[in-house]
Amino acid sequence: MKKVALLVCFCAVAWMMLPSASAQRYNGGLVDKTIALVGNQMIMLSELESEVMNMKARGYTSTGKDLRCQLLEKMMEDKLFLIQAEMDSVAVNMDYIQVQLEEYVANMVANFGGVEAMEQYFGKKEYQLRMEWLDMFTEMNKKQEMQRELSNRAPELTPRQVQEFCRRTPKDSLPIISTQYKYRQIVLYPDKEVAAMQAKERLLEFRERILNGSSFSLLATMYSQDPGSAIRGGDLGMVSKSLFWPEFSEAASMLKDGQVSPIVETPDGYHLIEMIRQTQDMMQVRHILIKPYYGDDLRQAAFSKLDSLKRLIVADSISFQDAARYNSEDAKSRTNGGLVADELYTGASYFEVDMLKPADYQQLKDLQPGEISAPFESTDNEGRGNLVYKLVMLEEVIPSHTATFERDFAVLLNEANQQETKKMIEQFLNEKVATTYIMVDPMFQNCAFERAGWVTK
Repeated sequence: MKKVALLVCFCAVAWMMLPSASAQRYNGGLVDKTIALVGNQMIMLSELESEVMNMKARGYTSTGKDLRCQLLEKMMEDKLFLIQAEMDSVAVNMDYIQVQLEEYVANMVANFGGVEAMEQYFGKKEYQLRMEWLDMFTEMNKKQEMQRELSNRAPELTPRQVQEFCRRTPKDSLPIISTQYKYRQIVLYPDKEVAAMQAKERLLEFRERILNGSSFSLLATMYSQDPGSAIRGGDLGMVSKSLFWPEFSEAASMLKDGQVSPIVETPDGYHLIEMIRQTQDMMQVRHILIKPYYGDDLRQAAFSKLDSLKRLIVADSISFQDAARYNSEDAKSRTNGGLVADELYTGASYFEVDMLKPADYQQLKDLQPGEISAPFESTDNEGRGNLVYKLVMLEEVIPSHTATFERDFAVLLNEANQQETKKMIEQFLNEKVATTYIMVDPMFQNCAFERAGWVTK
């Protein structure tokens, strides 16, 4: 679903919260103590050991003192950001943090198989864990917001400054631009009426079975076409209502606990929804998603029309641009003669390989500029992608190359801005290390920290 079927995965954060019983024991059986003080912010040994466990979970095999020294330095830097954020009264979005917390708690409960198992693992009650995790997410967001403010303080660069950046940067350090494709498309959608009726009839059958006593979660596991939730019996977890398609959220909000909705249509398909529980802004539901199925007859009809259009274009009876304007059913590219642009980010009409839909790339990679593909199946940009049938014409391909000022100004501007931001952050950290009271425990004073000044206090 729009944002809903795949919840944000906080795997790294989960390891940060591992209980200190898993920490390495040092001389004398020591498990926990304060190992650094940065201003008024303490860093505990148990926090460091949880970070080590996080690194192990991500595949790092070295967990010796060198890694602990690196992690400790990173944690001390984070505390400097946090102190400045509190001094500047940096505001964070508590509603967003609450959403993060609820998603995280729901994910943890699902992973452990219930609240009791989670509480047993951590040795704490749910409300205690929620308080700890709320503090964790609040600090994390304050640090990120402080870094964003520092980034915004970097001066805007002029084209001349970008050109100078390009000139003084060694060529082998300049960004490498991947192969880029510029193309046009003609898009047809299959006839939705018959397919939609079949999907609705199937859901009506499921709804009748549920009302007669069948298990919603069992039917979701067996038949739902949302794989992310089907393995959990259709359970989407306790999340913010704003994460769903509006049609989905509105229909679900009208349900009482245990009630099952009528059929709900969203850009992802058709749903049955069962309410588990809800608050004013949050809800936990199960759903069964059925997508319209389009048979071979619809595919052949669309391919036949696209083949006819291709013959007319090749015969110079009509240009690809006009064929797209008069026949394509993709409103966003049709008005530009079928020219495809990045809708989500840059608005540019050049696409690197990883920005292309796989089906589109499979056609484009074998074309020469000006050539037109055979009809093929692809997806649009709605929801998780609705089935479409296409012709594409390759207009231009730019081979992979080192960025140049004339061709890749936007890329070089971004790279130069990142360099300026990095300088601002480095200057901030160096100044704060020099002016902030910092104490490092003797057990870590021999660390080869990258930044000078940590242990000279």
